[in-house]
Amino acid sequence: MQAAHGAGFRSIVLSAIWEPGAPATATLPPLRRAVKAAVANDIAPVLFVYQLSSNTPLDQPARTAFADFAATLAQKLPDVRTVIVGNEPNLNLFWLPQFGPEGSDVAASAYEQLLAETYDSLKKVDSGIEVVGGALAPRGSDDPNASRQTHSPTQFILDLGRAYRASGRDRPLMDAFSLHVYGEGPRVPPTLRHPHTTSLGIADYPKLVQLLGRAFDGTAQPGSKLPVLYAEYGVETRVPPAKIAAYTGHEVITPVDPATQARYYADAIALARRQPTVEGIDIFHVVDENRLEGLQRGVRYADGTPKQSLEAVRRASLRP
Repeated sequence: MQAAHGAGFRSIVLSAIWEPGAPATATLPPLRRAVKAAVANDIAPVLFVYQLSSNTPLDQPARTAFADFAATLAQKLPDVRTVIVGNEPNLNLFWLPQFGPEGSDVAASAYEQLLAETYDSLKKVDSGIEVVGGALAPRGSDDPNASRQTHSPTQFILDLGRAYRASGRDRPLMDAFSLHVYGEGPRVPPTLRHPHTTSLGIADYPKLVQLLGRAFDGTAQPGSKLPVLYAEYGVETRVPPAKIAAYTGHEVITPVDPATQARYYADAIALARRQPTVEGIDIFHVVDENRLEGLQRGVRYADGTPKQSLEAVRRASLRP
């Protein structure tokens, strides 16, 4: 948390992975320590509650158990004022099935039910908790015959809106919408737009607002005016020879140099600042993972020393 504070981070996302039958109390000790450390360093703790696809909560008992898990954590962690519900439900890694037998989007309709129930449970704990929905991956195929079952964020948002309208619900599903805005690769700048595809990045903000409006405007759920959180963004860097001793394994992609990461992070923050309904952008991670097969997106190397991006992020985050 001190490392995050030193980089100018104002919030930190803490994961809580739900599994059937696992009590929330088992997850609490490390979360309590993390929340306490965040608050002590003037960082807002954000709770991220999700599951893997093998534990997708598809029936009513499972949805209730998931919602109760999230509500219990929120009740026991009163310093948490924001809860993100679900992680990339448009990807088969976190949500199955994606398609029905006839090729329809069953993931969006099932996620709508989970989000609605979890929203209501969290609001019973504290009406002031910000419930964030979506957390969508930036790309997907929308092809029920593909070997990997995924939906694009464009299609998923529209299908989520259709499911909400069909439900007849007269209350919102969420207080903010989350999108993960990774580029197609480390060399792709955050300024790249996708006007002719179903992908969404930071530069596609006008398209995102239009999609949210099409999905929800005219209902009890705000759409085009819904706050937006870019809950994950990151750019992987090469590890210089002087730092390689802090890492293990072998790189599996082609990362960028530290100066490019610094520039992309500053550009991403600057872009987000100019987008009226965007309330934040989260960089994933603070410190590199030490496995080179993992993620080297941090503003610090695995040994804790700063990259060029740390000062770039700190300056950008402190700008009014």
